[in-house]
Amino acid sequence: MAKQNINLQDFFLNQIRKENIPVTVYLVNGFQLKGVVRGFDNFTVILESEGKQQMIYKHAISTIIPLKPINLSPESSRS
Repeated sequence: MAKQNINLQDFFLNQIRKENIPVTVYLVNGFQLKGVVRGFDNFTVILESEGKQQMIYKHAISTIIPLKPINLSPESSRS
């Protein structure tokens, strides 16, 4: 069986999206956004806050902090 290469960034974003975990997103300019990740691709993240969605370019993001810990074990996401 071939070992699958896991993209940690995609795995992390997908877990917080699937579990609707609120996050705080810190931008490189110091601005802070709070909300829930609704989607993402290679270049952007869609964050929903107070019923409004905003698209954030990944190159503008410094840090994403989830409200609760994320299980980074790939086996747990397959159940």
